[in-house]
Amino acid sequence: MQLAETSGALALGPLIVGLVVVALLIGAFWRGDILKSREPAPPRPEEQPHLPPEGAVRETRENREPEEVPQDGRRRLPHEFGNLGTRPSESKERPRWGKGSSGSFGGGGLGAH
Repeated sequence: MQLAETSGALALGPLIVGLVVVALLIGAFWRGDILKSREPAPPRPEEQPHLPPEGAVRETRENREPEEVPQDGRRRLPHEFGNLGTRPSESKERPRWGKGSSGSFGGGGLGAH
């Protein structure tokens, strides 16, 4: 007789845990809905960005080459270089990788053969 009473109590425990989990999930969705309602509305079409009057900004293509490192005979440490600039290259030919080269070490290519 006592066995039947304990098995009923054991069946009630998982049911209560399940109800608590469902209540927490419903509460989380309810809280998320409240937080979402506080967010600003998406911009209207007239608030969207527009092209400037002179039209779209065009891309320019040019080859760049680095500025030369000063050659004063003094050894330089990396922190002394700072941001070395670049200048437009006089060559209009685009640099190409060697045929069969992946372009980088370990890049997965076949390599130069």
